[in-house]
Amino acid sequence: MERRALAVKAMIKKHQPKTENLDPRKWMREETVGVFTDFITNKQSETETDNSFDNKEMLLDAEKQFMEAAKTNDVVTMKTLARGLNANAKNVDNRTALHYAVAGKNKEAVELLLQRRVKVDQRDKYGVAPIHLAAWFGSLDILKLLVQSGAEQKVENEEGLNIMHCAAINNHTDIVEYIVNDLQMKELDKDDQSGQRAFALAAEHGCVEMMDMLIEPYEMATMKANTDGETALYQASEKSHEECVLILLEAGCDPNILTTAKCSVLHPVSERGDTSLVQLLLDYKAQTDFQNQHLEAPIHLAVKNSHIPVIHSLLTAGCNINIADKRSQTAMHLAAELARIEVVEMLLKARVDLTLQDRQDKTALGVAVRADEVIIVDMIIKAERYYTWRMANPELNESIHSENPLTFKLDHRNETKQIRSMAWHLAYKLLKAGDWKRLAEHWGFSKEQVSAIEEQWTGQQSYQEHGNRMLLIWLHGEELAQKSPARELYQGLILTGNKKAADAIRMEADNSSSKSCSIS
Repeated sequence: MERRALAVKAMIKKHQPKTENLDPRKWMREETVGVFTDFITNKQSETETDNSFDNKEMLLDAEKQFMEAAKTNDVVTMKTLARGLNANAKNVDNRTALHYAVAGKNKEAVELLLQRRVKVDQRDKYGVAPIHLAAWFGSLDILKLLVQSGAEQKVENEEGLNIMHCAAINNHTDIVEYIVNDLQMKELDKDDQSGQRAFALAAEHGCVEMMDMLIEPYEMATMKANTDGETALYQASEKSHEECVLILLEAGCDPNILTTAKCSVLHPVSERGDTSLVQLLLDYKAQTDFQNQHLEAPIHLAVKNSHIPVIHSLLTAGCNINIADKRSQTAMHLAAELARIEVVEMLLKARVDLTLQDRQDKTALGVAVRADEVIIVDMIIKAERYYTWRMANPELNESIHSENPLTFKLDHRNETKQIRSMAWHLAYKLLKAGDWKRLAEHWGFSKEQVSAIEEQWTGQQSYQEHGNRMLLIWLHGEELAQKSPARELYQGLILTGNKKAADAIRMEADNSSSKSCSIS
């Protein structure tokens, strides 16, 4: 176990983001963007740039210039403007020059303002105080200056974020070290309004170094869920922070805790197609068949988005391939409706139950017919016939596919080109309307299968295409059964009373040098 833990730590260290390269814009929670973005970009709010009479901002020109100088650390201009100026002047967002100086990490400007004894705890309209900004942007020196000037250290913004939360979100471990060791304020490790502590916020934002520190030596790791029922593991998985996910799994975080929306950790990663994370979670015994509030299992979401490797991982892990969503649709219904050929192929090979019906009483075949997806229709019929044959011949094993691997796709192989050409000639030149149906009935096609083929309409001669499709589906089964298609075709025509077509096919076969078309 020790060796494994060392290996995990080595991998984590290798992939750690460098603190100095972190752009806070990339690490914000969505709901905090409005709080901090304009500090980063120096962008003014709409109300701040509004020049209408109703604009409540009454800054003097000198006060505006003073604030701009604080943003750019222009101490000379600040000193020039300082005489008789209100250094605590607020703009329409309740922000002062100190807010902007701290956000810009402008230490000289901050020192000048603190010498002027400005108000250090002024909060903007989002409840953000300068000390929040020092922690958010990782300005330890400025944070110390604010503390020395009497700044309130427990202050929270309107989302319940304190300075420890702000530091954790942005991977500023030195800030947290200062809070815990120097300020002795470990009590700041508390829930914000969404029910998250520093550790969970670090996991959500991919802050590996911060998580490492909070686990050990500070013992501030927490696996409890937030107000939405999302654990740190769920949030790290949702944001694709693989190193964080590994830390959490190694620390014993349960991958099978559901959110209030009944989502498991596999739901978001399966929907996104994050193959490596899906496999990692499966390795740590994440269950595959939890259904969310729409009764969708991870397999549904992976199929909807055609994430082939994820589907493969879920199937290999033994997921319930026949689980149904709120429309009573299985993954196969979805794949058929969306015409995902590769996905349909995978599901058919996995022996999905093709008799299951959705709320509109449609099987997967019926869904494919309704969507006019001819290729999918033919693939499903091939699979239905193949598995019926396998059930009738239980003594057979998978060795029958050693030469030709099982597939339900269109056959484009050179070795079957001659017999496929013969089928086309039969369907388009020799068979009359209705002849192909008699052959289909003779070969055991069900009424539903015949109806599904016949649904396609290409004009008065549609029966020709129907016949060709039926023959190719039939040939698929003959190939898998390792029979002689040409001989079986000849006998089928004779037995359905079409001797003329049978003789023509025999003549064509005799003129061919291909062994696969030999009738004798």
